[in-house]
Amino acid sequence: MIPNAIDINVDVGEGIGNESLIMPLISSCNIACGGHAGDAEIMRTVVKLAKQHRVKVGAHPSFPDKENFGREKLDMSCAALFKSIKGQINSLLHVLQEEHGRLHHIKPHGALYNLAAVDEKVANVIVEVMKSMVLPIKLYVPYKSIIEELAIENNIPIVYEAFADRNYNADLTLVSRKEANALIYTEEDVFNHIFSIISKNQVKTITGKFTKIKAQTFCIHGDNKNAVNLIRSLESRLQTKGILIR
Repeated sequence: MIPNAIDINVDVGEGIGNESLIMPLISSCNIACGGHAGDAEIMRTVVKLAKQHRVKVGAHPSFPDKENFGREKLDMSCAALFKSIKGQINSLLHVLQEEHGRLHHIKPHGALYNLAAVDEKVANVIVEVMKSMVLPIKLYVPYKSIIEELAIENNIPIVYEAFADRNYNADLTLVSRKEANALIYTEEDVFNHIFSIISKNQVKTITGKFTKIKAQTFCIHGDNKNAVNLIRSLESRLQTKGILIR
């Protein structure tokens, strides 16, 4: 059964500066909180925009590595990684408190997200951070991932996420950005990619075969140079199928 509405999330506060164009089009956002990008001033600006457009706010913690934009694995102890992730989330919570906003979810960024899908040690650190939060916060996770399993075991509320502008390997990991076919660029291809997931719970992998997947929220990367046009086109095409973004 095709849903009548889906959630579209975008990574924001990463220094691109297109948030004022993106916020009216989406339903949730993931705000960089100092690990790979962002600072208190940027977080505050983005939080205000999210409130203005009634967009759900998520924290987007990363390995603390602005030089590589959080897209490279860092060799950190579990204690150091826990402290970094918790500190990043708290920095956004501080801004939200001052702006009378609410934290809806947490979505790890880049290498941290990808590792948590397959690495139990990294996934467990994120789960422990979630357990330490006193607020009812959701965790955005990929389907059939280690972090999904650990979150469910620990009674952490999850939201399945898929990527609208990224290609998948047969094992449902994302194609590495080092590969030429990692990203999906055209408006038609993004729609076909996401509509297959919405309507059939299947994603076409780079092998050409379809694999089962579940998703309740779909990400378009804010640093995609065509992000605004992709979202506008996606919204229009989804409406023709009776699907709203909310």
